[in-house]
Amino acid sequence: MARQRASYPCGVPSPPDSQPALDVRDLVKRYGATTAVAGLSLAVDRGSVLALLGPNGAGKTTTVEVCEGFRHADGGSVRVLGLDPVRDAAALKPRIGVMLQSGGAYPAARAGEMLRLVASYAAQPLPVDDLLDMLGLQDAVNTPYRRLSGGQQQRLSLAMAIVGRPELVFLDEPTAGLDPQARHATWKVVEQLRADGVAVVLTTHYMEEAERLADRVVVIDHGKQVAQGSPAELTHAGAAGQLRFSAPPGLPLDSLRAALPEGCRVTEGERGSYLVEGAVDPHLLSAVTSWCAERDVLAADLRVERRTLEDVFLELTGRELR
Repeated sequence: MARQRASYPCGVPSPPDSQPALDVRDLVKRYGATTAVAGLSLAVDRGSVLALLGPNGAGKTTTVEVCEGFRHADGGSVRVLGLDPVRDAAALKPRIGVMLQSGGAYPAARAGEMLRLVASYAAQPLPVDDLLDMLGLQDAVNTPYRRLSGGQQQRLSLAMAIVGRPELVFLDEPTAGLDPQARHATWKVVEQLRADGVAVVLTTHYMEEAERLADRVVVIDHGKQVAQGSPAELTHAGAAGQLRFSAPPGLPLDSLRAALPEGCRVTEGERGSYLVEGAVDPHLLSAVTSWCAERDVLAADLRVERRTLEDVFLELTGRELR
């Protein structure tokens, strides 16, 4: 999409390039005797969203700060838009956007003034008024930053990150503290970024957000990658599906089990709640409903369930509080 296209709200297309927008290989970062990142590798293509997930202290912030050029790597290599984020910082800064979880604005500056100031640093900034309107900040244009609500500050931070038409954007907890309307508006912005060729690195604790937005997910723990793939790959890998239905209690489960494909398990919970576990496909669904029909049993509230990204995250990183 051309730069001059007025309808383009969030970014600028990058030239055709076979290189990933972000290429991290065997990254190591230490703080004294503590290794915060231990040989992490990941890549983000242009026009895609990567969600970097992990519990507190897993190494997410350190990884992103190295990619942004704020910290030096102790090992491995990092290339951002083909450049070194520290050595080539001057060339990179106009091409990337960074959304901080908090701060980044002058407390006394009005919201509109702050965004216009950031826009003035860009060669071809997005229209400030359009961006304010898109993020629901028009009513806060003349409000000092320190008096904005937490959600308004978050949205202004997002606007500041993308007003310069970046090719790569780092979003740190972009919807923390937002109400549902603002969260969905932010998701639309991220989807627009991807649609127009911008690469997005997203850190979030909202698994629903990662599952909806990310093309690829990298889960890290103790500075190491413990899983990577698309949300669908992660939620389906190694997971038996679940089919639930309600019916009169006391059904002959041995008979039902015999009618199902090999390897399926059937259990009855309380008040006639039944769970069938196995590879859920049309054949399994047909076997269950046919068996019920033969016995004049109404299988009510029939539903297929699967693991969520949150289930996967907890399985990989544990459930203990950190």
